[in-house]
Order: sequence, then structure tokens, then C-alpha cells
Amino acid sequence: MTSSEKKVILVTGGSGLVGQAIKTVVNDKEKEPNEQWIFLSSKDADLLDRQQTEELFERTKPTHVIHLAAMVGGLFRNLKYNLDFFRKNTLMNDNVLHTSYKYNVKKVVSCLSTCIFPNKTTYPIDESMIHNGPPHDSNFGYSYAKRMIDVQNRAYHQQYGCHFTSIIPTNVYGPHDNYHLEDAHVVPGLIHKVYLAQKNNTPLTIFGTGAPLRQFIYSLDLAQLIVWVLLHYEEIDPIILSVGEKDEVSIKDVANMVIKSMNFTGEVIYVRWPIQENSQHH
Repeated sequence: MTSSEKKVILVTGGSGLVGQAIKTVVNDKEKEPNEQWIFLSSKDADLLDRQQTEELFERTKPTHVIHLAAMVGGLFRNLKYNLDFFRKNTLMNDNVLHTSYKYNVKKVVSCLSTCIFPNKTTYPIDESMIHNGPPHDSNFGYSYAKRMIDVQNRAYHQQYGCHFTSIIPTNVYGPHDNYHLEDAHVVPGLIHKVYLAQKNNTPLTIFGTGAPLRQFIYSLDLAQLIVWVLLHYEEIDPIILSVGEKDEVSIKDVANMVIKSMNFTGEVIYVRWPIQENSQHH
């Protein structure tokens, strides 16, 4: 992007963890002339509805889109509603990408997830391995819907020359996170569990052995990388945004950090997962 051309950057899912982080980063950096950022929430338009999506693009006339909006949930919600996660995310992504094509958006950066990688894979993982096998059974609906963004990006580029690409962030945490126990990811879920155990004077129960390794990235660091991708990354293939493998930590280590930070002194119990534990390093 050149600094002289007008940029209207539309961020779907702008009220979520990553969207709020991008807003903070954008507000802290020196604004370029002719640069406008629009952060959307679900109140602005239902992206499952093609007409509402097109009306949104007609109103805002974006030149660039960061597509973060998604139907998301924790393990148990994914297990229960795999079809809903597949259908709704696929529909939303198709509406955003096709409307971006229709309205001549210059670049779209969509957000994928590490869960899209094959359940059985080799390490280290890289971007070329996304489609090398089925994802973990627990959230296959969400995973396949996210994989399809990569398929659509390549197809739009091949057929129409569109500059649609995607990012694959590792586990994100930070301000404006979701702490709902059924839907929360690792860090906010642990914080909420420790809070409740402390408040109710009960043992802290953690599912699994605590052994699987994960990579975590702070939302504001991720936001800076996403802005860099929007401005400078020219490939259609997705790019992993993560810390190095040497910075992997076990779930147990993360739990111990939360326990120490919150001064929890009660009993900690690790219990067997209701499904086979996913030991992937992401």
C-alpha cells in the first residue's frame, strides 16, 4: 500500500480479543493520512446474511479487510455443535470473501487457527502442512471451515487475481478475552477456574495431564504482526504468527503461573479428559 492512496480498513470481529488489540495498536501508532479504520461488531451487521454483508460494504466502502469474525467456542461446545460451527463459519467466510471480491477490495487478511493442522503430523509444523490429513475429531467442523478460507483464497487469486491471504496465530491471550468457562481458551479458562476455586474454597480441577505443550502469544503482539501482514505480506499462502518452538510451555506450567499470580494455595487436581487428549504442539 502506498501512503498517498485512501485506505479504508474494515475489521470484522472488531470487538473481540484480537480486534480490540488491533484497535489499541492502531490508536497508539502514528496515523497515515487518508487512513481510516472501522471496527465492527455483530451489532453492525449479521455476516451470515449476504444482503446485510453487502449493505455493510456499500456503506463503508472498504479498500482492505481484516476478517476476524467467527463463531467460536471451547472444547465442549465444539464437541456438541460441530455442524453449526462448520455451516455458520463457512457461510460467514463466503459472504465476507465474495463481497470483498464484488466490491473490489484490494486485500483481505483472514484469521485461521492452529486447530486446522492435521491431528497426526510431524514437527516442526509449517504452513504447507495444513491439508495433509484430518484435524482433531473434537472440533473438526470449525477446523474444516477455517481450512476452507485457504482454499477460497487460492481460488479467488487463481480465478480473479484477488489478493486474499490469511494468518494462523497460536494461542492468544490478553485484554478483552472471553472468560466463559464453556467457551474460554486455555489462559482465561484457567484464570476463571482459579478465581472460582479461591472464592468457593474448593480444589482447582484441571482437565488432562498438563503435559501437552502449547505456544502462546499476547494479543497486542499479535495485533502488531497482523498490521504488518496487512501492509507488507504479499503471499496468498497463509503465514503462521507464533513464538518460537523453544518458547513452548506445558499446560501445567501455564496453570502454575496463573496459580502463583493469583496466590492460590488450595488443592490442584488433574482429571482425565472426556476425550483423547490432543498433544499437538500448538
